[in-house]
Amino acid sequence: MGVSFVSGADAVSLPLQGGRAGDPSESDTAGGAARPCRPRLTELRLSAFARHRRAAFPLGPLTLLAGPSGCGKTSALRAYEALARLGGGAGVGEAFLDPVAYVPERARPDAQRRRGFRIGCTADGTEGPVRLDVAVQAEPELRIVGERLSAGGLVLLETALRDPSRPYVQAAWHTAGQSPVTRAPLPDDRLGTALLPLRVAGKTDGQRRVLAAAEQMVVALRSVFACDPLPERMRAAVPIGSGRLLGGCDNLAEVLWRTRAECGQRHALLVAAARAGCAGAVADVTAEVLGDGTVRGLLDRGDGARTELGRLGYGELRHLALSLVLLTGPGVLEVDPAGEVPAAMQTLTVLADGLDRGLDPAQLRELTGLAARMCARGHIRLLGAVSDASGVAGVAGVSVVHLEP
Repeated sequence: MGVSFVSGADAVSLPLQGGRAGDPSESDTAGGAARPCRPRLTELRLSAFARHRRAAFPLGPLTLLAGPSGCGKTSALRAYEALARLGGGAGVGEAFLDPVAYVPERARPDAQRRRGFRIGCTADGTEGPVRLDVAVQAEPELRIVGERLSAGGLVLLETALRDPSRPYVQAAWHTAGQSPVTRAPLPDDRLGTALLPLRVAGKTDGQRRVLAAAEQMVVALRSVFACDPLPERMRAAVPIGSGRLLGGCDNLAEVLWRTRAECGQRHALLVAAARAGCAGAVADVTAEVLGDGTVRGLLDRGDGARTELGRLGYGELRHLALSLVLLTGPGVLEVDPAGEVPAAMQTLTVLADGLDRGLDPAQLRELTGLAARMCARGHIRLLGAVSDASGVAGVAGVSVVHLEP
């Protein structure tokens, strides 16, 4: 299970294979239909990452990773989130806060005592399937030591670590002009694909192809919201702040206070979700500002009685919070949308670890049905982890990937 890192021309060995086709409902076919205008990931690859070895997970609009504890669901979600951060321009240290934890357990260091891991993905869009493969050195220091961006069997960008004593990799990208490739150093703490728009002039057809593929990959990776609602933090009244929902949904009451009047249609859908996931009658989901300036969330029971969110059960709160996530968007969730990309081209991807945690079968089925309806619109995608997906097997639009321990 080792990952080998050596200096020189063989700095990293990354497979170059054809990308997996996108979702049949959204991709073109041999008949010449237009490709999807919204770039989105269609495959996550964990070549050597944590417990995964040569793993490839197909990704649809709504994908559930299912399996028992220890099968690698959480590490797969973390790999996706890390790629998203790198695609957004973050440094490798921001993307991997504990990089040694992702080195395969039996990976042996090379002669320079270096160990690391490899991950990748495929993004589909107007440029067709575009593949990105990245090799990361975790020890003795964290750095990106190899990267490959390819499309249609053509390598568009390739980087390799030539001199371990210097903080950069040697990069070569497709030019197809007077010179077939352009070579230049790139920093070893950033994703080269995300830096290409600053380096490539776009004067030749080859350069324009490189830029288009890089843009498709970066847009597909951007706008990710990692969500794991924590009911113990959602029960108390909270201060009024930005009104953007945190990943743990700690400020659920504040966001309810903000969004209730913003879109009546979506709020009605949230009330319907609360009615399906909470015990007792639910006429409305609301919030009120208290005398100390904090705000608390409430369920209006419709008979003059109101129940504070703090009195709800663990599963009820998680169901309500996850429903709110699915019914809102980047303007409400604490995400970093691609401001330079038109909204019509963006898709928000929700990463939900433990999606079924604390939910009974009926709540999980209701929540998954809501997710399927929202994902079918194309503005949102969901990658979730569940211990058992048998209860949602009949829900239309759900793709399940079973992981083995």
